[in-house]
Amino acid sequence: MTEDSTAAVLASVRALLPAVAERAAEAEELRRIPEATVKELASTGFFRLLQPQRYGGHGADPAVFYDCVKEIAQACGSTGWVASVLGVHPWHVALYEKAAQDEVWGENGERADTRISSSYAPTGTAARVDGGFRLSGRWHFSSGCDHAQWIILGALVPDADGNPVDMRAFLLPRTDYEIKDVWDTVGLRGTGSNDILVEDVFVPEHRALSYGPVTALAAPGLDINPEPVFRLPYAAVFTTTISSPIVGIAQGAWDGFVSATRERIRVSYGQKVAEDPFAQIRLARSASDIDAAWRQLRGNIGEMYDIVSAGGELSTELRARARRDQVLATERCAAAVDLLMENAGGNAMRTGAGPAGVQRAWRDIHTGRGHAANDPERALLMFGQDALGLDVQDVML
Repeated sequence: MTEDSTAAVLASVRALLPAVAERAAEAEELRRIPEATVKELASTGFFRLLQPQRYGGHGADPAVFYDCVKEIAQACGSTGWVASVLGVHPWHVALYEKAAQDEVWGENGERADTRISSSYAPTGTAARVDGGFRLSGRWHFSSGCDHAQWIILGALVPDADGNPVDMRAFLLPRTDYEIKDVWDTVGLRGTGSNDILVEDVFVPEHRALSYGPVTALAAPGLDINPEPVFRLPYAAVFTTTISSPIVGIAQGAWDGFVSATRERIRVSYGQKVAEDPFAQIRLARSASDIDAAWRQLRGNIGEMYDIVSAGGELSTELRARARRDQVLATERCAAAVDLLMENAGGNAMRTGAGPAGVQRAWRDIHTGRGHAANDPERALLMFGQDALGLDVQDVML
């Protein structure tokens, strides 16, 4: 696909943002993204940005995908989160064997608009049988699952003695699992991140992808999908997928706060808040943190993409730096929104969105920060170990 075609996707997504923002409250009430929003995003080609070209996708530069995610999240945090998560799964499916990709999208891409959700934590059990596995269990936090026709579920594979020897991502059609409506949270209320129940379902070998070859950039799908985006590390792609909407949420909160602050009066001092130098300093600090977070996130992914596009290999230092900056991006953005909330006044804590949506952003960003991808110590440890010349052993590098 050409740069013009992916630029058209971004332009179409931007045209939807006012409607996405208007439905933010509805998303919270429904506890999932309104169907109209999902259909509109699908019509732009957004969900096919990271999908292989042979199956009707764009196989695009990931920077375009993350730009879209950030701007969607500025309009509605829950919608940005779900868009990011559902939008990245075609990238993962592109790493499976051809037989699995054919099942999801059709041999000629006739089902190109198929959507996939996930729950990667290995909370279920997988027993090896002839031709594949029997999968059972309950998984949590499958964002956007109500809008998906397939799902990816993580599980450990044991040896004959019951000891885990492999971790795989199991790909199942909607007929093989049940959605349990349990999502009722303080933040990201509209993501519909419900539980998934699977009861003794057979999963063929070609739909059970081991993390070993994925981490080694040697997944079987690379044989048929030549686009450079599929040669990026799983850890960088997926953690940036989680951090990008968080940066967007923070930016949306900042934009809304600035707009409201221009007219706001602080009654206790009889002063326009815009004239308060302390408020001005807070705005500067928060803006810098949000900007730094985004520049590093986008810069690292861009550098990786340029290297693989040129046929080069990615260094451990770059992969560790991407994880370092990704977790610190979420930390910076959470701190930035905290600064805004501290200066937003009592009305910001009223039920509902509060002035300029800052309260919703505050709830959303702290909920999103709790995702396992945003565990700062683990990611920072990898960078420190690599910097000191130690061998880094972590599948999320």
